[in-house]
Amino acid sequence: MSILLGLVILASLLALGYACINFYAVKRLEEGTERMIEIGQAIRLGANTFINYEYKVVAIIGAIIAVILAAVISWQGACAFVIGAIMSASAGYVGMKIATYANVRVTNKARETGKLGDTLKVAFKGGSVMGLCVAGFALLGIFIVYSVFGYAAGQISDVYEGVENTPGLLGLNAPFSMTISCYALGCSVIAMFNRVGGGIYTKAADMGADLVGKTEAHIPEDDPRNPATIADNVGDNVGDVAGLGADLLESYVGAIMSAAILACELFGKSLAFSDSKLLERMLLFPVAFAAVGLISCIIGIASILLKRQLSEDPHMELNLSTWISAGITAILGFVLTYVIFGDYAKSELQNIHFKIGWVSPWVCAVIGVLAGIIIGAIAEYYTSYDYKPTRYLAGSSVEGAALTITQGLALGMKSCMAPVLILGGAIYVSSVLGGMYGISCASIGMLSFVAATVSVDTYGPISDNAGGIAEMSYLDESVRNITDKLDSVGNTTAAIGKGFAIGSAALATLSMMNSYQYSYNDSSDSIMLDVISPLTLAGAIIGAALPFLFSGILIEAVAKAARKMVDEVRRQFKEIPGLLEGKVLPDYKTCIGISSQGALREMRFPALLALIFPVASGFLFGAEFVGGVLVGATISAIMLAIFTGNAGGAWDNGKKYIETGAIEGHKKGSPAHDAAVVGDTVGDPLKDTVGPSLDILIKIMSTISLVTVAVFSKYNLIDWLRDIL
Repeated sequence: MSILLGLVILASLLALGYACINFYAVKRLEEGTERMIEIGQAIRLGANTFINYEYKVVAIIGAIIAVILAAVISWQGACAFVIGAIMSASAGYVGMKIATYANVRVTNKARETGKLGDTLKVAFKGGSVMGLCVAGFALLGIFIVYSVFGYAAGQISDVYEGVENTPGLLGLNAPFSMTISCYALGCSVIAMFNRVGGGIYTKAADMGADLVGKTEAHIPEDDPRNPATIADNVGDNVGDVAGLGADLLESYVGAIMSAAILACELFGKSLAFSDSKLLERMLLFPVAFAAVGLISCIIGIASILLKRQLSEDPHMELNLSTWISAGITAILGFVLTYVIFGDYAKSELQNIHFKIGWVSPWVCAVIGVLAGIIIGAIAEYYTSYDYKPTRYLAGSSVEGAALTITQGLALGMKSCMAPVLILGGAIYVSSVLGGMYGISCASIGMLSFVAATVSVDTYGPISDNAGGIAEMSYLDESVRNITDKLDSVGNTTAAIGKGFAIGSAALATLSMMNSYQYSYNDSSDSIMLDVISPLTLAGAIIGAALPFLFSGILIEAVAKAARKMVDEVRRQFKEIPGLLEGKVLPDYKTCIGISSQGALREMRFPALLALIFPVASGFLFGAEFVGGVLVGATISAIMLAIFTGNAGGAWDNGKKYIETGAIEGHKKGSPAHDAAVVGDTVGDPLKDTVGPSLDILIKIMSTISLVTVAVFSKYNLIDWLRDIL
C-alpha cells in the first residue's frame, strides 16, 4: 500500500512542478505598453495588499481554533488543521499572483497577434497554474497527514486494533478519522473567509462601477474615467481567483476525506466489516483515485497548451481539456480499482455493500463524473447566450429592468429542477451499488478532475481583467472584442464550475452526516436519524432557514460596500474637473480602500456564523438537533446555490448578448442595455458571493459538527434538563 501513497506524492509534485513551469512561462511574456504596465501594477498592488491583510485576520482566527482543537481534541488534530489551512491559503495566494501577472499579458497577446486562439492559450496557461495548485497542494497536505499521523504516529494501526487515544482535556477518543476531519476543517475555514471576503470585495466594486459608470454616465465598462475600475479588476483576482481556488480545494478535500472518515467509522464501530487490510484499502482508495485524476488533468491541460495553434472556438478547446481529463480519469480509475479491490471475492465485499463486487467503487465514481458533466451541461444551457433561456432573458430587457429581473428570477428557479434530479439519481444509484461509501466515491469522481475544471474557471476572471486593461489603456476596439469573447465563455464555465462545486458538496456532506451519526452512537444502537422526531424536525426547519439568513447577510454586506462605492464614484465625477472629459485620471486608491475595508469588516460575521452555529446548537440541544440542522441546511443550500449561480450567470450573459448587437436596434448604451446592466448588477452578488459560499457553508458545518459531536453529544443543555426533570 506504500506504493499508493507514493502515487499521491508523485501526482502532487508533478502538478506543482508543471504549475511552476507555466507560472514562469506566463511571467516571461511581454506586458505591453507603459500604460498597460502601470495598470497591471496597480491591480497587482491592490490584490496583494488586500489578501495579505485578509490572511493576517484569518491567521489569528485559525490560531485560536488550533489551540482549542489541541486542548479539547488532540495535538494531531490541531496540527492537521494548520496543515489544511496552509495548503488552502497557499493555493489561493499562488492563484491570485498568477492572475495578476497573466491579465496584462493576455491583453498584450491580443494586441500583438489579433488572434483569439493565441490569446486563449495565455489565459488558459495562467488559469492552469491555479487548477494544478488546487489539486497539488490538497494532495500534498493529505500525503503529509497520512504519512505523519496515519502511519508514523500509528493512528491507522490504532484504528485496526481498536485502541482509543484520549489526549484532550475532556478525555475524548481522537482517532485517525478525527485528525483527517481537522485537516478538512482547516481547508474549510480558509475557503470560507476567502470566498466571503473576496466575494464582498469584488461585487461591491463591480456594482459601484456599473451603476454609476454604465447606467448614469453612459461610459463603457472599464472606462479609465471610472474611479471604480481598478477596484473592480482587483476584486476579480481576490474573489474569483483566490476565493475560487480555496473554495474548490476545500470541496476536493471534503470529497476525499468523507470516504476515508466513513471507512474509519464503519470499521471502528464494527458495523460493516472487521478486515484491517480492507480498511487500509478503503482509506487509500479515495486519495489514490484523486491522484490518478490529477495525473489525467496534467495530460488534459498539456494536450491544449502543447498545441501549436488553438482554434478560434474557445468553448470547444476548454471543453476538450475537461473531457480528456475526465476520460483518462475513468480509464486509470478502473485499473486502480482493480489493483486495490480486485483480489476480493464479491461475497467478501457484501458487508460494505459493494453490490457488484470490486468494480462497485469505480462505477460509483464514474456516476459522479457523469453527473458532474451533466450538471455542468445544464448550467451551460441556462447561462450561455448560445441557448434559448438567456436569449429570451436578453429580449426581456427591451421591456425594461423590471421584466429583466422578473425573467431572470424565473430562469434561476426553473433551473433548479434538472440538476437536482441528476444529483438525486446519482445519490440513489451510487448508494445501491456501493452503500454510503459509494456516495463518497461519486463525490470523489465528480471532483477527480478538479485541476482541469479550476483551470477553465480561473481563465474567466483573467480574461475579464484583460478586457478591463484593454479599455483603460485605450487599445484598439479589436483587442476588446477578443477579450470579450473569452470573458463571455468564462461566465459560462464559471457557472459550470459552480454546478460541480455544489453537487460534490451535497454528496460529501451526505457522507459526513453518516459519519456524524456513527461518531456519537454506540454500535448496538440503530444508526438512523429520525427526521420526524420533534427535536430533529425543529433542527431541520431552522437549518433550512440558515442558508437564507447567511445569504441575506452577504447580500446586505455587498450592498453596504456598493453604496459607499456609488457615492464615491458620483463624488469624483462631480468634484474632479475634467474627469468625464478624459483630461485627468480619477482617484483609484480611494475606491480600492472602500472595497477593502468593506470586505474585511463584513466578512467576519457570516464566516464565524458557519463555524459557531452548529457548535452552539449542539451544546444547547444535542446531537439529534444538529443532525436536523445539517439536513435542512444542505437541502435549502443546494437549491439556493443553483438558483443564484444560474440566474446571475444568465443576467450577465444576457447583457453581453445585447452588447454583441444580436438584438436589432439595441446595443451598448441603449435603454435595453441599461436594463440588462441593472439585471447584471442584481445578479452579481448572487452568482459571485452567495452561490459559491453556500457549498462551503454546508461542508464547514458538517465538518465542524463531526469534529465536535463527541463533546456536545455528552455535554448539552437539553440532556441536563432531562436528567433534572
